[in-house]
Amino acid sequence: MLLLYFLCLISTAQAFYLPGVAPTTYHANDDIQLLVNHITPSNIHSANGNDKNTKTFVYSFDYYFPKLHFCKPKNGEPQAQSESLGSIIFGDRIYNSPFEIKMLEDKSCVKLCTSTYSQSDALFFNKLIRSGYYHNWIIDGLPAAKLVRDQKTHSDFYGSGFPIGLIDEQNMAYMANHFDIRIEYHQRKEDEFRIVGVSVEPYSLSRKVPDNEDGNSEYCENVDKYSPLLFDNGQDTEVDFTYSVTFEASDTVWATRWDKYLHVYDPKIQWFSLINFSLIVLCLSMVIGHILVKTLRNDIYKYNTIDLDDEIQEESGWKLVHTDIFRAPKRRMLLSVVTGSGAQLFLMTFTTILFALLGLLSPSNRGALSTVMFILYALFGFVGSFVSGFLYKFFDGDNWKLNMVLTPLLVPGALFLSFVGLNFFLIFAGSSGAIPIGTMFSIVVIWFVISIPLSVLGSLFSVKFNRGLSKPVKTNQIPRQIPGQPFYLKLPVISAFAGIFPFGSMAVEIYFIYSSIWFNRIYYMFGFLFFCFLLMTITCALITVLMTYYTLCFENYRWQWRSFIVSGSCAAYIFIHSLFLIKLDRLNGFNSVVLYLGYSAMVSGLVFILCGSIGFICSLFFVKKIYSEIKVD
Repeated sequence: MLLLYFLCLISTAQAFYLPGVAPTTYHANDDIQLLVNHITPSNIHSANGNDKNTKTFVYSFDYYFPKLHFCKPKNGEPQAQSESLGSIIFGDRIYNSPFEIKMLEDKSCVKLCTSTYSQSDALFFNKLIRSGYYHNWIIDGLPAAKLVRDQKTHSDFYGSGFPIGLIDEQNMAYMANHFDIRIEYHQRKEDEFRIVGVSVEPYSLSRKVPDNEDGNSEYCENVDKYSPLLFDNGQDTEVDFTYSVTFEASDTVWATRWDKYLHVYDPKIQWFSLINFSLIVLCLSMVIGHILVKTLRNDIYKYNTIDLDDEIQEESGWKLVHTDIFRAPKRRMLLSVVTGSGAQLFLMTFTTILFALLGLLSPSNRGALSTVMFILYALFGFVGSFVSGFLYKFFDGDNWKLNMVLTPLLVPGALFLSFVGLNFFLIFAGSSGAIPIGTMFSIVVIWFVISIPLSVLGSLFSVKFNRGLSKPVKTNQIPRQIPGQPFYLKLPVISAFAGIFPFGSMAVEIYFIYSSIWFNRIYYMFGFLFFCFLLMTITCALITVLMTYYTLCFENYRWQWRSFIVSGSCAAYIFIHSLFLIKLDRLNGFNSVVLYLGYSAMVSGLVFILCGSIGFICSLFFVKKIYSEIKVD
């Protein structure tokens, strides 16, 4: 019923459009601006033909990167366009272009410029072609796309971007220097038009085109008569860039123009994964239910029953450690801080996915998703510091001021320093993904102006309202000795076992998310992502509570860090999984290896903190509940 309810919400959300930008109405002969964005790598396994030895970069380049020699605007240097914070962080660098397009005015073989490529620049460009790099143009907020056919679903859709070059059956790389631009428009009223689709067909044509403002259509007709453009290995190569424009009427209305761009990749696999791990969660729920309803009830009844025939009541099992169960763990400050940060990450992730699921984050508003994530993470600093301070006081910590300082600085600071470190590699590689110093400064200012004051407020509230988690049993001053544990309850063993379940619930979606980040695909399958996130949360909670119960049964009262590590161990599988998405020997250069491993490690670290906090908080309430049900002297 829950699934059907949210499917209804999804279908309802498709009935209206929340783009974050207003529609633009054009009249005949109005100027249409074509903007150019960075060039980005696509999926290497589908981009470079049969060459198994091809290596790829994993970072983007500016469209006007000097070695690319793309045509610049005729009126001077390219002008950067305004972008959102999230768009800049994810590497978008949008500029104007030399293309001149007017509404309803077809053009044929307009010459842009002639560029000269040196031998080293030609070698660099060929590497990008073999790595499957794509152009990313924008017209009226829509990405210039290439028609793609999904062989698994046998459906056609618009894939974002189009290749900068072509590779033939002999594995020869050719540069694309002619572009057939097709613009679909919808007529609303008399002389009122809206753009509803943009596609580009690239061609590689080896020919010299004279400068002619009236057009040179004979140089672009019957393109099969021209040989493809191949760089000369012995000398510099001159390349003529041309384009044609065709307008085509469409019945697609402006409100649904993104439908042709949004495509569900492999829906059968995603449904199979969703149903499969829903059954796993159901089985885990039955196991936990059996423990809670039957085993624990019997344990509590046995512990609370007084046998008058026995002079001494011997305690056993998890009741035996009741005087140590709430003993403060080692490094309680660190545990409190990372758990608070995990709660902050959880709320940010849940809210962002929910907003995207309801259609409140449109793909037409570039960078909206990442911008909202950053803002929500800053706003939820209040909750993170409240949870951190609350737990620290529960563990009898007395230096709450240090906790107040560390919570908004430790995890965000480590994340920021990691970004800065990796940013140097992007700068060294000349990538457009390098975050400008001004953006870095803006992030720091926003953090100190919004998040840190909210975090301080949350810490102060936790100090005032710290009576909610009272301890049901007293703690002895002298800790009892923990007996030897069976091998299957050793921390590495149970972590390796428990981490499989949360990872399995989201493995398929992680693959598509990584493809979206690294290979420039539009990800919008937030319905699947939402339910996978719920499954991951439930699985983390159930498997950690189960492992905590078995740990207590063997008289091990050090459950705090164990529950955090057991639940967060799925992050190790995520990092290992990332190594199979792109094999390291396919990456071109030291920079690509460091950047891919660095960002993958950052993602895995955040997942570890998020999932670990889920497991620890659930175990805390579980432990508090069962020890409040028994009678102790």
